[in-house]
Amino acid sequence: MLAAPIESTESKTTAKPLRLATGLFGVASAAAGILDLVWGEFEAAHQPIRGLGDHVPGEVFLAYLAAALLITGGAGILFRRTARAGAIALGIVYLEFALFWLPRFYTAPHALGFRFPVIIGLIGGVFMQLILVVAAAILYLSPSTRDSGSIQKVIPISRWTFGLAPISFGLVHLTAVAATARMIPPWMPLTPDVWVVLTGIAFAAAGLAILARVLDLLAARLLALMLLLFDVLVLVRLPYGSPHNHVAWGANAYNLAAAGAVWIFAESIARWRSDPHSRTHFETSPPARPLR
Repeated sequence: MLAAPIESTESKTTAKPLRLATGLFGVASAAAGILDLVWGEFEAAHQPIRGLGDHVPGEVFLAYLAAALLITGGAGILFRRTARAGAIALGIVYLEFALFWLPRFYTAPHALGFRFPVIIGLIGGVFMQLILVVAAAILYLSPSTRDSGSIQKVIPISRWTFGLAPISFGLVHLTAVAATARMIPPWMPLTPDVWVVLTGIAFAAAGLAILARVLDLLAARLLALMLLLFDVLVLVRLPYGSPHNHVAWGANAYNLAAAGAVWIFAESIARWRSDPHSRTHFETSPPARPLR
Protein backbone atom coordinates (compact mmCIF):
# COMPACT_ATOMS: atom_id res chain seq x y z
CA MET A 1 0.00 0.00 0.00
CA LEU A 2 1.33 3.43 -0.90
CA ALA A 3 2.47 5.47 2.05
CA ALA A 4 0.13 8.16 3.29
CA PRO A 5 2.26 10.23 5.63
CA ILE A 6 -0.82 11.88 7.14
CA GLU A 7 -3.46 10.96 9.69
CA SER A 8 -6.46 8.94 8.55
CA THR A 9 -8.87 11.69 9.69
CA GLU A 10 -7.36 14.35 7.45
CA SER A 11 -9.27 15.52 4.41
CA LYS A 12 -8.68 13.77 1.13
CA THR A 13 -7.93 17.13 -0.47
CA THR A 14 -4.64 17.30 1.43
CA ALA A 15 -3.91 13.56 1.50
CA LYS A 16 -3.85 12.83 -2.23
CA PRO A 17 -1.53 15.70 -3.29
CA LEU A 18 0.90 14.80 -0.50
CA ARG A 19 0.95 11.18 -1.65
CA LEU A 20 1.65 12.32 -5.21
CA ALA A 21 4.42 14.64 -4.02
CA THR A 22 5.92 11.83 -1.96
CA GLY A 23 5.75 9.53 -4.98
CA LEU A 24 7.58 12.04 -7.17
CA PHE A 25 10.25 12.57 -4.52
CA GLY A 26 10.69 8.83 -3.98
CA VAL A 27 10.79 7.78 -7.63
CA ALA A 28 13.21 10.58 -8.57
CA SER A 29 15.51 9.73 -5.65
CA ALA A 30 15.51 6.06 -6.60
CA ALA A 31 16.25 7.02 -10.22
CA ALA A 32 19.27 9.04 -9.06
CA GLY A 33 20.48 5.97 -7.17
CA ILE A 34 20.04 3.73 -10.20
CA LEU A 35 22.09 6.18 -12.28
CA ASP A 36 24.88 6.12 -9.67
CA LEU A 37 24.73 2.34 -9.76
CA VAL A 38 24.92 2.20 -13.57
CA TRP A 39 27.84 4.64 -13.80
CA GLY A 40 29.54 3.36 -10.65
CA GLU A 41 30.31 6.90 -9.51
CA PHE A 42 28.84 10.00 -7.90
CA GLU A 43 27.09 12.45 -10.19
CA ALA A 44 29.50 15.39 -10.24
CA ALA A 45 27.03 18.28 -10.44
CA HIS A 46 24.80 17.31 -7.52
CA GLN A 47 26.91 14.82 -5.56
CA PRO A 48 30.29 16.61 -5.64
CA ILE A 49 32.46 14.27 -3.59
CA ARG A 50 35.50 15.62 -5.46
CA GLY A 51 35.13 18.69 -3.26
CA LEU A 52 36.86 16.53 -0.65
CA GLY A 53 39.81 15.93 -2.99
CA ASP A 54 40.71 14.45 -6.35
CA HIS A 55 41.35 10.99 -4.91
CA VAL A 56 38.88 10.10 -2.16
CA PRO A 57 39.64 6.67 -0.63
CA GLY A 58 36.88 4.17 -1.34
CA GLU A 59 35.08 6.57 -3.67
CA VAL A 60 33.54 3.83 -5.80
CA PHE A 61 32.35 1.91 -2.74
CA LEU A 62 30.84 5.11 -1.31
CA ALA A 63 29.07 5.75 -4.61
CA TYR A 64 27.49 2.31 -4.51
CA LEU A 65 26.53 2.83 -0.85
CA ALA A 66 24.89 6.16 -1.69
CA ALA A 67 23.12 4.50 -4.62
CA ALA A 68 21.76 1.81 -2.30
CA LEU A 69 20.47 4.44 0.14
CA LEU A 70 18.83 6.42 -2.65
CA ILE A 71 17.15 3.36 -4.15
CA THR A 72 15.97 1.82 -0.88
CA GLY A 73 15.04 5.17 0.62
CA GLY A 74 13.19 6.31 -2.48
CA ALA A 75 11.28 3.03 -2.66
CA GLY A 76 10.77 2.96 1.10
CA ILE A 77 8.84 6.23 1.35
CA LEU A 78 6.31 4.91 -1.15
CA PHE A 79 4.93 2.37 1.33
CA ARG A 80 3.35 2.98 4.71
CA ARG A 81 5.31 0.36 6.67
CA THR A 82 8.71 1.51 5.41
CA ALA A 83 8.01 5.23 4.98
CA ARG A 84 9.90 6.43 8.05
CA ALA A 85 12.91 4.17 7.43
CA GLY A 86 13.00 5.35 3.83
CA ALA A 87 12.89 8.98 4.96
CA ILE A 88 15.84 8.36 7.29
CA ALA A 89 17.87 6.83 4.44
CA LEU A 90 17.15 9.75 2.12
CA GLY A 91 17.84 12.31 4.83
CA ILE A 92 21.24 10.75 5.52
CA VAL A 93 22.38 10.55 1.91
CA TYR A 94 21.19 14.04 0.95
CA LEU A 95 22.85 15.50 4.04
CA GLU A 96 26.02 13.74 2.92
CA PHE A 97 25.74 15.43 -0.48
CA ALA A 98 25.25 18.82 1.23
CA LEU A 99 28.46 18.28 3.21
CA PHE A 100 30.33 17.53 -0.02
CA TRP A 101 29.87 21.21 -0.95
CA LEU A 102 31.52 22.65 2.15
CA PRO A 103 35.22 22.21 1.16
CA ARG A 104 34.48 24.18 -1.99
CA PHE A 105 33.95 27.30 0.09
CA TYR A 106 37.74 27.18 0.53
CA THR A 107 38.89 25.76 -2.79
CA ALA A 108 36.54 27.56 -5.22
CA PRO A 109 37.40 31.15 -4.16
CA HIS A 110 41.10 30.27 -4.37
CA ALA A 111 40.68 28.92 -7.90
CA LEU A 112 38.06 31.35 -9.25
CA GLY A 113 38.56 34.38 -7.04
CA PHE A 114 36.57 35.58 -4.05
CA ARG A 115 33.61 36.90 -6.03
CA PHE A 116 29.94 37.23 -5.14
CA PRO A 117 28.70 34.92 -7.96
CA VAL A 118 31.11 32.19 -6.80
CA ILE A 119 29.91 32.36 -3.18
CA ILE A 120 26.26 32.49 -4.21
CA GLY A 121 26.77 29.46 -6.46
CA LEU A 122 28.23 27.51 -3.55
CA ILE A 123 25.39 28.52 -1.22
CA GLY A 124 22.90 27.48 -3.88
CA GLY A 125 24.64 24.11 -4.15
CA VAL A 126 24.24 23.50 -0.43
CA PHE A 127 20.58 24.52 -0.51
CA MET A 128 20.00 22.18 -3.46
CA GLN A 129 20.58 19.32 -1.03
CA LEU A 130 19.13 20.85 2.14
CA ILE A 131 15.63 21.11 0.67
CA LEU A 132 15.77 17.35 0.08
CA VAL A 133 17.00 16.74 3.64
CA VAL A 134 14.15 18.79 5.08
CA ALA A 135 11.58 17.12 2.82
CA ALA A 136 12.76 13.76 4.17
CA ALA A 137 12.43 15.13 7.71
CA ILE A 138 8.85 16.25 7.00
CA LEU A 139 7.99 12.77 5.75
CA TYR A 140 9.64 11.16 8.79
CA LEU A 141 7.75 13.34 11.26
CA SER A 142 4.40 13.38 9.46
CA PRO A 143 3.09 10.12 10.98
CA SER A 144 3.98 11.37 14.49
CA THR A 145 1.30 12.15 17.03
CA ARG A 146 -0.32 15.50 16.51
CA ASP A 147 0.81 16.85 19.86
CA SER A 148 4.43 15.98 19.19
CA GLY A 149 6.89 18.81 19.76
CA SER A 150 9.00 17.54 16.88
CA ILE A 151 6.33 18.53 14.34
CA GLN A 152 6.30 22.02 15.83
CA LYS A 153 10.08 22.24 15.44
CA VAL A 154 10.18 21.20 11.79
CA ILE A 155 7.70 23.87 10.69
CA PRO A 156 9.99 26.91 11.15
CA ILE A 157 13.04 24.93 9.98
CA SER A 158 11.27 23.90 6.80
CA ARG A 159 9.96 27.42 6.19
CA TRP A 160 13.42 28.97 6.48
CA THR A 161 14.97 26.28 4.30
CA PHE A 162 12.35 26.43 1.55
CA GLY A 163 12.32 30.22 1.78
CA LEU A 164 16.05 30.86 1.59
CA ALA A 165 16.75 28.12 -0.98
CA PRO A 166 14.80 29.66 -3.90
CA ILE A 167 16.23 33.07 -3.06
CA SER A 168 19.70 31.60 -3.45
CA PHE A 169 18.64 29.91 -6.72
CA GLY A 170 17.30 33.23 -7.98
CA LEU A 171 20.55 34.99 -7.12
CA VAL A 172 22.48 32.27 -8.97
CA HIS A 173 20.43 33.05 -12.08
CA LEU A 174 20.76 36.81 -11.73
CA THR A 175 24.52 36.78 -11.06
CA ALA A 176 25.37 34.28 -13.82
CA VAL A 177 22.98 35.24 -16.59
CA ALA A 178 25.28 34.38 -19.49
CA ALA A 179 26.22 30.94 -18.13
CA THR A 180 22.62 30.01 -17.25
CA ALA A 181 21.31 31.30 -20.58
CA ARG A 182 23.19 28.54 -22.40
CA MET A 183 20.69 26.05 -20.98
CA ILE A 184 17.66 27.74 -22.58
CA PRO A 185 16.44 25.96 -25.74
CA PRO A 186 16.77 28.12 -28.87
CA TRP A 187 13.16 27.52 -29.92
CA MET A 188 11.71 29.35 -26.91
CA PRO A 189 10.32 32.84 -27.52
CA LEU A 190 12.16 35.90 -26.19
CA THR A 191 15.89 35.77 -25.62
CA PRO A 192 17.64 33.31 -23.28
CA ASP A 193 18.80 36.19 -21.05
CA VAL A 194 15.21 37.32 -20.54
CA TRP A 195 14.17 33.84 -19.40
CA VAL A 196 17.09 33.63 -16.98
CA VAL A 197 16.20 36.98 -15.43
CA LEU A 198 12.47 36.16 -15.27
CA THR A 199 13.06 32.78 -13.61
CA GLY A 200 15.60 34.34 -11.25
CA ILE A 201 13.04 36.91 -10.14
CA ALA A 202 10.38 34.18 -9.83
CA PHE A 203 12.67 32.09 -7.62
CA ALA A 204 13.42 35.04 -5.36
CA ALA A 205 9.77 36.13 -5.18
CA ALA A 206 8.66 32.62 -4.19
CA GLY A 207 11.26 32.49 -1.43
CA LEU A 208 10.27 35.89 -0.06
CA ALA A 209 6.59 34.92 -0.08
CA ILE A 210 7.34 31.73 1.84
CA LEU A 211 9.43 33.58 4.44
CA ALA A 212 6.88 36.37 4.83
CA ARG A 213 3.92 33.95 4.91
CA VAL A 214 2.18 36.01 2.23
CA LEU A 215 0.49 33.68 -0.28
CA ASP A 216 3.12 31.15 0.78
CA LEU A 217 1.09 28.06 -0.09
CA LEU A 218 0.47 29.37 -3.61
CA ALA A 219 4.12 30.40 -3.92
CA ALA A 220 5.36 26.94 -2.89
CA ARG A 221 3.01 25.17 -5.29
CA LEU A 222 4.00 27.47 -8.16
CA LEU A 223 7.67 26.91 -7.31
CA ALA A 224 7.18 23.15 -7.58
CA LEU A 225 5.36 23.65 -10.90
CA MET A 226 8.18 25.85 -12.21
CA LEU A 227 10.73 23.16 -11.40
CA LEU A 228 8.61 20.57 -13.21
CA LEU A 229 8.30 22.84 -16.26
CA PHE A 230 12.05 23.45 -16.15
CA ASP A 231 12.55 19.70 -16.43
CA VAL A 232 10.12 19.32 -19.32
CA LEU A 233 11.32 22.36 -21.29
CA VAL A 234 15.06 22.35 -20.57
CA LEU A 235 16.51 19.30 -18.87
CA VAL A 236 14.69 16.44 -20.55
CA ARG A 237 16.53 17.08 -23.81
CA LEU A 238 20.00 16.82 -22.24
CA PRO A 239 20.26 12.99 -22.29
CA TYR A 240 19.39 12.96 -26.00
CA GLY A 241 22.37 15.17 -26.77
CA SER A 242 24.71 13.43 -24.31
CA PRO A 243 23.36 9.92 -23.68
CA HIS A 244 26.58 8.76 -22.00
CA ASN A 245 26.85 11.75 -19.69
CA HIS A 246 25.96 10.96 -16.08
CA VAL A 247 25.27 14.63 -15.28
CA ALA A 248 22.78 14.95 -18.15
CA TRP A 249 20.66 12.16 -16.68
CA GLY A 250 21.32 13.07 -13.05
CA ALA A 251 20.19 16.65 -13.54
CA ASN A 252 16.73 15.37 -14.48
CA ALA A 253 16.56 13.04 -11.49
CA TYR A 254 17.69 15.74 -9.08
CA ASN A 255 15.35 18.41 -10.47
CA LEU A 256 12.35 16.07 -10.18
CA ALA A 257 13.36 15.20 -6.61
CA ALA A 258 13.60 18.93 -5.84
CA ALA A 259 10.15 19.51 -7.35
CA GLY A 260 8.80 16.69 -5.19
CA ALA A 261 10.48 18.16 -2.10
CA VAL A 262 8.98 21.61 -2.66
CA TRP A 263 5.59 20.03 -3.34
CA ILE A 264 5.85 18.06 -0.08
CA PHE A 265 6.53 21.32 1.77
CA ALA A 266 3.58 23.02 0.04
CA GLU A 267 1.12 20.26 0.89
CA SER A 268 2.47 20.15 4.44
CA ILE A 269 1.52 23.81 4.80
CA ALA A 270 -1.97 22.92 3.59
CA ARG A 271 -2.10 20.03 6.06
CA TRP A 272 -0.97 22.08 9.04
CA ARG A 273 -3.51 24.78 8.30
CA SER A 274 -6.43 22.43 7.65
CA ASP A 275 -5.89 20.56 10.92
CA PRO A 276 -6.19 22.70 14.08
CA HIS A 277 -4.33 20.02 16.09
CA SER A 278 -1.25 20.49 13.90
CA ARG A 279 -1.09 24.26 14.05
CA THR A 280 1.49 26.13 16.03
CA HIS A 281 1.95 29.71 17.11
CA PHE A 282 4.57 30.04 14.37
CA GLU A 283 2.04 29.23 11.69
CA THR A 284 -1.06 30.99 13.00
CA SER A 285 0.37 34.25 14.30
CA PRO A 286 0.63 37.07 11.74
CA PRO A 287 4.06 38.36 10.75
CA ALA A 288 5.35 41.04 13.05
CA ARG A 289 4.70 44.59 11.86
CA PRO A 290 7.77 46.73 11.29
CA LEU A 291 8.47 49.43 13.88
CA ARG A 292 7.50 52.91 12.77
